[in-house]
Amino acid sequence: MGNPKPPPGLDPAQLEQVAGNGLLHRRALLGRGLAIAGMGAGMGVGLRGAAAAPLVDDEWSAYQGKTIAANGVRSKYVEKTTRILSNPNGEPRTQHARTPHEKLHGTVTPNHLHFTIIHNGIPDINPDQHKMVIHGMVRQPLMFTLDKLMRYPMTTRQTFVECGGNSSPMFSNEPVQATLQHLHGLVSNAEWTGVLLSTLLEEAGVDPKAKWMLVEGADTAALTRSVPLTKAWDDAIVVLYQNGEPLMAEQGYPMRLLLPGWEGNMNIKYVRRIKITDQPAMTFYEARNYSPILPNGKAYKFYFVNEVKSFITHPSFGMKINGPGYYDISGLAYSGSGAIKRVMVSADGGKSWAEAAVQGPAQDKSFTRFHIPWRWDGSPAVLTSRAVDDGGNIQPLRADFVRERGVTEKPVVNTMGFYSQHYNSLTSWAVDAKGEIKHVYV
Repeated sequence: MGNPKPPPGLDPAQLEQVAGNGLLHRRALLGRGLAIAGMGAGMGVGLRGAAAAPLVDDEWSAYQGKTIAANGVRSKYVEKTTRILSNPNGEPRTQHARTPHEKLHGTVTPNHLHFTIIHNGIPDINPDQHKMVIHGMVRQPLMFTLDKLMRYPMTTRQTFVECGGNSSPMFSNEPVQATLQHLHGLVSNAEWTGVLLSTLLEEAGVDPKAKWMLVEGADTAALTRSVPLTKAWDDAIVVLYQNGEPLMAEQGYPMRLLLPGWEGNMNIKYVRRIKITDQPAMTFYEARNYSPILPNGKAYKFYFVNEVKSFITHPSFGMKINGPGYYDISGLAYSGSGAIKRVMVSADGGKSWAEAAVQGPAQDKSFTRFHIPWRWDGSPAVLTSRAVDDGGNIQPLRADFVRERGVTEKPVVNTMGFYSQHYNSLTSWAVDAKGEIKHVYV
C-alpha cells in the first residue's frame, strides 16, 4: 500500500526506520508532529481550517452542571471498565479478578481494578479487634493492633504484585485467542504505604540462628507461606494503605505483607501471625500448589522472584487498527529483580528489533511504560516486545522457555481454569491486512 506521507510539521529526519515493518526511532516521539499524528494516518488534516471557523458555545456550556458528589463519579461517556471474574456466582471456592491492562494507560493500577485472588471469600475484619503477632525465635514476642502500627514511621513505595500463575494460558501448546486481561491480568502495580517489617523485627529481637519466617493470614483459609528472613530484612513492608487510601478489603484490609518483586501468594493478606523459625514450614501452598514439576522431573520449588517480563498493551488482541499510518505501540515491562533498563520491540516477529522509549525514570520492581512509534503500511505484521532489567536479566525467547519449562500436550481452552506458574517469555500479536489482531507464538 506504499509508505504514507509524514504528518504535517514533522521533520522527515526524525522518521528514521530502525527495524523491519516500519518501526521508527524512539526519538521521533519527541517531535511535535507525532503528537498531531495520534493514532492514525493524516490526523491533524482537519485542523488546517480551524482558525477560520468561528468558535461556538456547545449545549453543555449553556446551563448549570451537576452537583459534586461525596465520591468522584466518572463521566457517563467513559466506557465502563471492569475486571473479569473467575467465580461470578460466588461459589465457595477460589476467586480471581483480573486487571484489564488493554483498557488502561500509565503505570499505576486503580484500586478497584487491581487484580486479586481470594481462596475463601473476603473476611469482614473489624480493624479495632484485629491483631498481628511476631513470635518464635525472638527475644520478646510482640503484638500489634492497627492503632499501634499507625504510630510507627511509614514508608511508601511503588511496586507490582504478580500471581505466580499469571500468564498461565501461555503454557498452552497453541496460542490462546484472548485479551491481555485473560492472559496477563493477574498482575497490578500500586503505591503501597506501611511500616518496614525490619523495624518490627528489630524491636522483637530476632535470634541470629533464625533463617525463615512463617506468615499467616486471618482469612478462613489461614493461608500460610514460608519466607526467607533475608527478604524481611531487605524491603518487606506491613502495608496499611494502597494508592493513598486504606487497603481495599480484597487486598488485605486492615494490613497485609508486601514482598516487592516476589510471587503474589507470599504477600500474605490479612496478616495476623509472623513466626520466626530456622527452617521452612513446608505448608500446603509451598509444598503442593507452588512446586510444579519441570520437564526434567524435578520440582520447581522455593522460587520466589517474578522474573523480568513485558507485553504490548496497545495495540493488542481485541483491538483493530483502522488503516495505514502512524501509531504508538505501548506496553508494560517489569522485573522482580530490579528496574527495567531497556525494552526492545519488533514488528516482524523478532527478525529485527528497535529500542523503545521508556516513560519516566524506571523504578525498582515496578511497572515501566514503554512506547515506540510505528509506521504501518497495511501489510501483515507481528508485534512483540522483550525487556532487560538493570541486572542484565532478559526475557527468554519462547523456544528457550518451553525447552526448560514445558507446555501442555493439548491446547488450553478455558483460561480461567488452567494453572501453571512463572511464564515470562514473549507475547506476540499478529496484525493482518484488515488491521485485525490475533495472538501468535514466535
